[in-house]
Amino acid sequence: MVSHPSNHEHIVLDSEDPTLISNSTVLDEKTDHVEIDLNVSPHNDPHNPFAFSTDQLSALLDPKNIPLLKAYGGLEGVARGIHVNLKSGLIPNAPQHPRITLDEVTKDEVQEIEFKRTPTVHSLARQYTHKTMIQDESAFPQRKSVFGRNVLPETQSKNLFQLMWIAFQDKTLILLAIAAVVSLGVGLYEDIAVPEYDTFGNRIPGVKWVEGVAIIVAILLVVLVGSVNDFQKEKQFRKLNAKKEDRAVKATRESTVVMISIHDIQVGDILHLEPGDIVPVDGIFIEGHNLKCDESAATGESDAVRKQNWQMCERLASKEEPSTSGKIVTEHKSTPDPFIISGAKVLEGVCSYLVTAVGENSYYGRTMMALRSEPESTPLQEKLNGLAEMIAKLGSAAGLLMLVVLLIRYFAGWKNGVPDQPTEIVLDIIQILIVVVTIVVVAVPEGLPLAVTLALAYATQRMLKDNNLVRVLAACETMGNATTVCSDKTGTLTQNKMTVVAGTFGSSFRFIRNPPASRSDLIDIDEVSNRAPRNVLNVLNQSIAINSTAFEGEDEKGEPCFVGNKTETALLQFSRDVGSDHYDTLRTRWPVEQVYPFSSERKAMATVIQIPHPTDESKTIYRAHFKGASEIILGLCSNILTMQKTDSNDDYNINTRDLTADDKSRIERIIQSYASKSLRTIGIAYRDFESWPPRGIENYEADTEIPYEDLTHDNDLIFLGVVGIEDPLRDGVPEAVQACQRAGVFVRMVTGDNLVTAKSIAKQCGIYTPGGIVMEGPVFRKLPPSEMDSVLPRLQVLARSSPEDKRILVSRLRELGDIVAVTGDGTNDGPALKMADVGFSMGIAGTEVAKEASSIILMDDNFSSIVKAIMWGRCVNDAVKKFLEFQLTVNITAVTLTFISAVASSDQKSVLTAVQLLWVNLIMDTFAALALATDPPTEELLNRQPEPRSAPLITFKMWKMIIGQAIFQITVTLVLLYSNVLNYSTESAVLQTVVFNTFVFCQIFNEINCRRIDSNLNIFTNIWANKFFIVIFIICILGQAVIVSFGGAAFQVVQLDGIHWAISIIIGLVSLPVGVVVRLIPDDIFGFLFRNPATREKYLGGNTNVVPSVYVAGNERMPWNPAERTNTLRSRASKHDDTHSLASIE
Repeated sequence: MVSHPSNHEHIVLDSEDPTLISNSTVLDEKTDHVEIDLNVSPHNDPHNPFAFSTDQLSALLDPKNIPLLKAYGGLEGVARGIHVNLKSGLIPNAPQHPRITLDEVTKDEVQEIEFKRTPTVHSLARQYTHKTMIQDESAFPQRKSVFGRNVLPETQSKNLFQLMWIAFQDKTLILLAIAAVVSLGVGLYEDIAVPEYDTFGNRIPGVKWVEGVAIIVAILLVVLVGSVNDFQKEKQFRKLNAKKEDRAVKATRESTVVMISIHDIQVGDILHLEPGDIVPVDGIFIEGHNLKCDESAATGESDAVRKQNWQMCERLASKEEPSTSGKIVTEHKSTPDPFIISGAKVLEGVCSYLVTAVGENSYYGRTMMALRSEPESTPLQEKLNGLAEMIAKLGSAAGLLMLVVLLIRYFAGWKNGVPDQPTEIVLDIIQILIVVVTIVVVAVPEGLPLAVTLALAYATQRMLKDNNLVRVLAACETMGNATTVCSDKTGTLTQNKMTVVAGTFGSSFRFIRNPPASRSDLIDIDEVSNRAPRNVLNVLNQSIAINSTAFEGEDEKGEPCFVGNKTETALLQFSRDVGSDHYDTLRTRWPVEQVYPFSSERKAMATVIQIPHPTDESKTIYRAHFKGASEIILGLCSNILTMQKTDSNDDYNINTRDLTADDKSRIERIIQSYASKSLRTIGIAYRDFESWPPRGIENYEADTEIPYEDLTHDNDLIFLGVVGIEDPLRDGVPEAVQACQRAGVFVRMVTGDNLVTAKSIAKQCGIYTPGGIVMEGPVFRKLPPSEMDSVLPRLQVLARSSPEDKRILVSRLRELGDIVAVTGDGTNDGPALKMADVGFSMGIAGTEVAKEASSIILMDDNFSSIVKAIMWGRCVNDAVKKFLEFQLTVNITAVTLTFISAVASSDQKSVLTAVQLLWVNLIMDTFAALALATDPPTEELLNRQPEPRSAPLITFKMWKMIIGQAIFQITVTLVLLYSNVLNYSTESAVLQTVVFNTFVFCQIFNEINCRRIDSNLNIFTNIWANKFFIVIFIICILGQAVIVSFGGAAFQVVQLDGIHWAISIIIGLVSLPVGVVVRLIPDDIFGFLFRNPATREKYLGGNTNVVPSVYVAGNERMPWNPAERTNTLRSRASKHDDTHSLASIE
């Protein structure tokens, strides 16, 4: 698209509405003005017969841009530009459209089209017999080629072999593969060309090739376990998401209302929406009545958004602009707009709208497409790759050193005479190279990839029982070291279901959810049905049912729920909870005389019904029920309900008294206290009239409606009560937030909701604490990087944030070195979920977009499951470290023994043969990996801080244990081998078997020692909870007994007597007290090893028992105060009982 500056129109807005800020926004720091660049340049595509390109139409909705719509010639201009008649709709298989340019569309003056209620298609929609239109693939060829179809390109799901190839890219596996090939080649050469004989002169079977093959089997095992696990999880995810995508929608085509497939919707179609519909594609409002959409899934905006025609919206926007400039807007007010966003849900009202974007060009489609990216490597993967490189270098260095030493030793032996045959020299040098290759292979930890894969696979299976479906295996370990959780509010921390949580009937019957024990005047909301007089509840239930348009429908899971205005659904649910008859029964019991729909001008609605006279059954009276903004309703009242039972037999008759100044003042304070808690307050009142129309109304004509003002002009209503409504927290959220903070994880709330509500909910959760910062998305977005970095450590709540703000926040935190987890359930959370190190979506309420973007799905939609994910993540990380400690001890000991024994031996022969090392390195290590990977997580894991990305994989405490145990094992083995303590020669088969047996038992008992990687001395903690460990421990001992007793020539061992067995087992057992001694050595005495202060801090810097800290961003941390958090949690048990507000209302 070519830009023409002359055609650009600049409009300056005084609004901070994030929907008016686009990527091309020019910000002026000196003012609060936002300057929007309106590009109304014609496109230059010769194959596009329409006036608009897909980008130009998309620019209308993202961000919502009424000035641009006006520049396009309004709704009529857009319709003309895409060749559609707004009354008759599209015509399938119509002739080719002539080319029309944007200039032709915009040169005509914008006309206001007035849609009359009849006889337009929309008004007649319900009268038509809907026919289902069969999809014709050949229809609309021009539209499809320019604007695309309403389907997203299929994702290339990876097959099992592709997943295996990806799994094989691991550096450790590549290192192992090289070692396997070399080992196999050398082994085959040795077995074929260089036969060996044992001490008795018998030829040893050729089994040198076994190690190479075994390593290849190990690689295949790792690759298969990892890829099959990923494959199954993806299949499980697809099954979880297998909602039938195709559905029929109502559209106008050829002046007829038809049902068409959602995949057949075209740009230019006119679609019809009704309450409960999910908006399939983007578009512009044509006409409708009282349409309100819930855009929380798409934009995060929790308030219902009103939709009106674009001229009305433009007038309202221009009216509000001057009034808001220069003022601080404390109350968030949703202004109407004409844009229908895909993914939104229709709460109430009906409308028709013009489709402007489908498929991957729609809001929903673009979000889905943005999520298709390849996953990045995790912190553990990065550290393991680094370890693989280090081992490769050290193994190569050891091999090179050994090669040099053995060659010097070999050539030094020539002083007694040079071999006669050249082939003999070549064979000798090849033998030396074989030993060198063996030492390099021994240095590689064959079991390590398997340990990591097993730990992750086991953890993900167990996490499913804890309601965490792990889609990406690596996300499990990443979560263990998450330093910050950015959580969405609506649907994640809260239930996304408006609920009555507090209220007052009359002036003194007060109830809240979970009242504190100290407040006897506050009744628990669950007790209202038992404590309030039945006749009072009857009148309230009558008012709620009659004065409402919400109805019962089904939610996404097919379960019954109320559909409609969120306030009305909350009141209907409350009415049901206090034992009301079915709302439909109440609505049909009394004839409705007149309805006054809710109006934003009067901020109230009313319904008048005919009911029997309370004392004279032959007469009827007219009862008008009122509902609206609490302070408005209170101002219209002169009487108030009393809670005494009446003597009347009428179930719908109550006692009232005059409303005094004290009553009014008291109720006003109650309303203020609810408002301070960010509750939406609704006042309920009624009034009885002896006749209809009421007496005293002048100039009344038959069949005309009585004006609302005539019912309220004398302020003589009877005040029934006030209720406070909010989206309540999910169960267990405050405790989960506290657990995260205890674990050193900083929880932030990122929401599209307004600042007041966000701050209130954050306080209830314990996210917002003294010293924290609350900021709005548009303000955060404008901050320069330096200011953003200084704000981030204290930023606890980001309100009114767009998807882009969430993405900026996550990316900035990651740049500062944080490991970021993001939770969300809506389409708007998709980009942030994808960018985060770990994305959590909601399995029940989550949109398809959120699930697709996430790496872990919370099956129960509970924030508390995140705490379990942190515990499992830390458990996995610890399992890998435990195994590393075990494996490296084996490797260091084996390499050192191979080196020393080969150099000391006259024929360069190692004390541990290749097959013996194979048993220790591969089989036993695999078992050890399984044993150490299956330790279940404990609460203790939450009492420490997360490890930053820069933290070493092998801590100093681990190095201390690895080196300490290696020194012990090497010393014991060398003493047994060379000191003649057992009175056997070094070449003796018995001695070599004892050495092998002792070496194995040292590893078996060191396995117990490796269950703890900290300085805690109790290595048997929780051991009985891990049945795997006990079984594997026994299997390893039995396996060793079988090998020594029956291994014979293959393992080059002989049978041992009881004394030799006792020596081996007792020396192995000594590993445990050695471990105690090593743990008791203070780390500080090794400070001299680290000259660099940063390195010293990294390895020796901290006690693991220090108090965890929060505000984790960059390098700034603040101590976490458990006492303060506990007090906060206690006070939240009565979250609506603020001593400064509620207690003062006495």
